[in-house]
Amino acid sequence: MKKTAHKHARFLVFSLAALSFLAAGCSNQGNDTGSKNPEGNGATKKETIEKEESLFIVKDNDVIITKSTGHNPICGYKGTGNYTYGGDPFVLADGDTVYLYTGHDLSDDSEVSRAVYNIPEYLCYSTTDMKEWKEEGSVFTLDTDNVKWAKDSTSAWASQVTKYKDKYYLYFCTWDKTSLGKQSIGVAVSDSPTGGFKDIGRPLVQGTLTAPESNSWDDIDPAVWTETDKDGTEHRYLAWGNSKFYVCGLNEDMVSVKDLNGDGEITCGTKEDNADIINNQEGLDYYTEAPWLYRRQDENGQYYGKYYLFYAYGWRERMAYAVTDDPLHGSWEFGKILMLPIATSNTNHMAVFDFKGKTYFVYHNGSLPDGNGYRRSPCITELHFDDDGNILPLEETAAGINGTIYKIALKDGSEISHEFFINSSGDNEYPYSEIKTGTDLGMDKDNEWVITPGKSDTENETYVSIQSENKPGLYLSVNEAGNITLAQDADASEETAERQTFHSVKGLAGDDGISFESVAQPGMYISVKDGMLCLSDGSDKENATFYISKQ
Repeated sequence: MKKTAHKHARFLVFSLAALSFLAAGCSNQGNDTGSKNPEGNGATKKETIEKEESLFIVKDNDVIITKSTGHNPICGYKGTGNYTYGGDPFVLADGDTVYLYTGHDLSDDSEVSRAVYNIPEYLCYSTTDMKEWKEEGSVFTLDTDNVKWAKDSTSAWASQVTKYKDKYYLYFCTWDKTSLGKQSIGVAVSDSPTGGFKDIGRPLVQGTLTAPESNSWDDIDPAVWTETDKDGTEHRYLAWGNSKFYVCGLNEDMVSVKDLNGDGEITCGTKEDNADIINNQEGLDYYTEAPWLYRRQDENGQYYGKYYLFYAYGWRERMAYAVTDDPLHGSWEFGKILMLPIATSNTNHMAVFDFKGKTYFVYHNGSLPDGNGYRRSPCITELHFDDDGNILPLEETAAGINGTIYKIALKDGSEISHEFFINSSGDNEYPYSEIKTGTDLGMDKDNEWVITPGKSDTENETYVSIQSENKPGLYLSVNEAGNITLAQDADASEETAERQTFHSVKGLAGDDGISFESVAQPGMYISVKDGMLCLSDGSDKENATFYISKQ
C-alpha cells in the first residue's frame, strides 16, 4: 500500500497518434451545426427525443435529468467535506454476502503534503446484491492497546480477511516495535466477519526475519489463499511484500508459518530446501507491492487451472498479474499489465473475488472530493477471461457495475468528449485540472460521461455534475478564463463544487434539448465554439443546446 522505495525508471512506451487541438475563445464564430441527430443514425430529432424522453423530465423552465446511481466509488459518500475515505480494499465472499474492508484514511492536508498515512482502523461494508452496500463500521482498531507490539496507532496498512473452519482471520501489517521498528505481518481472529477481531499477541512474521531487505517496509500487504484440491489436500498460502515478494505456507492453526523443510526453525531464503519463507519473484516483472492470490472455480466449486498473482507494477502503480502452477514451489510467468496508472491516486491495490457466477476486480482511487493517494476510495469493475485463461485489460470506470453512462451531443451529432491522454507516471503532473474538452476529441470512451447530483447542492434536482467515465474523479469544470476543462476536485471546496456544477434548463434552441447553466457564473452556459467547450451567454443557441442518450 505504500510508496515503494524503488521508483522504477522504466515506464511503458505507448505508440500514440499525434493529436493537436486548437483552443478558441467563445467570442469566435460558431460551427455549422447541420441537421444530424445525436445518435447519428438517420432518425429524426423528434424520434430521438421520444426514444430518450425517459432520461429527463421538463418542469417549467428546468430539466431534471435521471442521475446515475450505484456508480464508483461504491462507498464513502457523506456530503461535501465529510467523506469517509478508505484504501487498500480487500474482499471476503462468504455465502450469500460479500464483505468489503478498507483501511480508514484520515490523513489531513499537512500529513498528505508530508506523504504521511494516518490509518487507525479497518472499516467494513457488506452487500448481498452487489448494489446496496451496508456500513458495518470498524472491525478492528490497530492501536497500541489492541496490538501490544505495534509501534503506533495510525498505521493500519493493507490487510486481508479470510474464513477458515468457521473462524475469520484478519492478516494485517504495521510498524513493529519488537522488530527494530520495521514493518511486520500480524493476524487477528474473530467469530464474525464484522468484528470482534483479536490480535494473537505477537507478529506472525517479523520484519527482522526476512533479510536481506530493500527497506524497513518490505513486510507489508499480506494476501492469503486456502483451498482443498481434488485429492482432498489442503493448501494454505500467505504472500506479502513491497519491492520483494515473499510466500510461505500456513499451519492448520492459520496463525503460524509452516516449517517447509522440517528443520525446526523458520527461515527466509530463495529455495524450499533451505528456507520456509520463499523470496522468489522471478517472472514478476517490476513487482512493487499489493499481492493478491486467486484461482478459478468450475460450476461445481472445484478449483482448476493456474494460480494468479495480481500485484502493483512500477510507479505510479499499474495493476498486473502473473501465473504459476504452484505458489510455493513453481516459477512465475508474467501475464500482462491490466490497468494503467489511475487519474487520482499514486498507489493502487486490488482484490479479486467470485460471487454469483461473476468475477470482480476491486481497486482504489482518489476520486471522491479532496481525494488523493492518502485519501482513497474503493471502486469495482467486472473481470473477464478469454478462452485460454488470459485476463482482459481493465480501465478505470466511474460508472462501475451499476452506474449509468451518458453521451452528450449537439444537434448535429457531434459528441462532447475530452482529449485523449494517458495518465502520467510523474507525480508532479497531478492533480489534473486543465484537460481540454470539446466535440469529437479523444478516442474510444473519451466521449462517455456519468451524470451525478450537482456537487454544490445535491438536493437540487436540476443541478448536475458531469464526470468522465474513463477518468473517474475528473469533472467538467469552469476555469478562470471561462473555458470548460476536465479537472479533479482536489480540495472539496465550495468554490470547486460550484465550478463543477451546472443548472439543467430547457434547451435554448428548443424544449427537446438541454442547456447547462453554470452555477459559478449564472447566466452563462456550456457552449461549443470552434470545437472546444467554454462558457457563453447562450446567444448562439444551437451550440449551447445538447441532447443526451444512454450508452
